Amino acid sequence: MTTGRATGAVAIDVDTLKMPAPLTHAFAVPPGTRLVFLSGLTAKDSDGRTVGEGDAEAQADHILTVIGEILGAAGGSIDDVIKLTVFLQDRKHAPDVGRARRRHFATEPLPASTMVVAQLMSDDQLVEIEAIAAISA
Repeated sequence: MTTGRATGAVAIDVDTLKMPAPLTHAFAVPPGTRLVFLSGLTAKDSDGRTVGEGDAEAQADHILTVIGEILGAAGGSIDDVIKLTVFLQDRKHAPDVGRARRRHFATEPLPASTMVVAQLMSDDQLVEIEAIAAISA
């Protein structure tokens, strides 16, 4: 087990999976920590226009920046994210999202993450990301 993320959440990895860092399988959140659940976000600007049309990496960057802003308003930061679920229009976008993820999450343990290929709400949206954060109370 490794303590990580900003809240002191403990990363739990088991040898059975034989998938070492930087992959994180689970986090145990300490008592007194607030959980913040962020709904799926897509790359839209304040006027509802798509940001980074046709560019999954730019869309992921925008979404992760917004996640950081939302968590800032909740008293935390992007470093408090313990779980990401990433929905991709096409699995070919996984490396693009991975590059954006590495820029926003530079320290281990990384958030536990799942990627799913799904039909998103509009064709110009290549990525949707939801997050769970654990913020120290």
